[in-house]
Amino acid sequence: MILLEQIHATVADGLILVEEALREVSRVDYPLLAQLIAHVLRPGGKRIRPSITLLAGKLFDYRLDKLVPMAAAMELLHTATLVHDDVLDRSEVRRGQPTINSVASAGTAVLVGDYLFAKSADLVASTENLRAMTLFAQTLMVICTGELRQAFGAKDPNSRREDYFRWVQGKTAALFATAAESGGILSGAPERALDALRAYGYNLGMAFQVVDDILDFSGSQEQLGKPARNDLLQGILTLPSILYLERHPDDGRLRRILERRATPAEVDEIADEIRSSSVLADAYAIADEFARAARAALADLPDQPARQTLESLIEFTVRRSS
Repeated sequence: MILLEQIHATVADGLILVEEALREVSRVDYPLLAQLIAHVLRPGGKRIRPSITLLAGKLFDYRLDKLVPMAAAMELLHTATLVHDDVLDRSEVRRGQPTINSVASAGTAVLVGDYLFAKSADLVASTENLRAMTLFAQTLMVICTGELRQAFGAKDPNSRREDYFRWVQGKTAALFATAAESGGILSGAPERALDALRAYGYNLGMAFQVVDDILDFSGSQEQLGKPARNDLLQGILTLPSILYLERHPDDGRLRRILERRATPAEVDEIADEIRSSSVLADAYAIADEFARAARAALADLPDQPARQTLESLIEFTVRRSS
């Protein structure tokens, strides 16, 4: 089993600087804002997205003065989306800690998320690379569109796996793709390599989200750092529940769950049936398909230790338990 520490070791010098850049973000002159930012940026996150940016850069010209701000921006952007997600889902726990909206108001949480979006853009601007700045702006628009698609479509019992993939493309895959491509841009990678990095990041992000949604059924709150079956409890369709619905289109219980009319017992019944059926294995097979596409993309990148680490990250993604 690949450990995240092994992946981080390849770019440990850059990640140390990324952590310092993230600590610097919380050093503002308004104590409440500083406290809330420090709360959401505390150590303990996987730091996968900044690692991808640094690894992509290490394949070419490893310029930490450019790569570190971009890598930190990727983590800030990711964190900002989580803060807004928690408001939309009314989540109370994230990474084993209370969410901002559970200790302050939803409006406060939204403003903190907005601040993080703005600060991430500021960090990208500090690279003085117009292509990276344009990519970041386009990615932010894709993410917002993806969140809207999910907000209005993920509770529709007529949604299909194609709809789900479209949500995930905007919600997760776009950020992974940008993390990889931006690292290449800032290290002077040729166009063919940029295409490969974008494809790698996209497919890795798709696999990552599919596994995340599987773990929502198979994992525990202690493993996940948030309530298990949270999406189902919120009446949100993810790939496992969509696959179940494809097999049982007339199951009124799942439709009642999506309409928030189901009893707690019905939610438990559906979750148990999904967990004990072959649905999760089928979802893992789909994650493996995206993983294979990510590995194929690596063939167009230089054969270096950083590329081997990017391949190890695929293995970590599809085999992780949290």
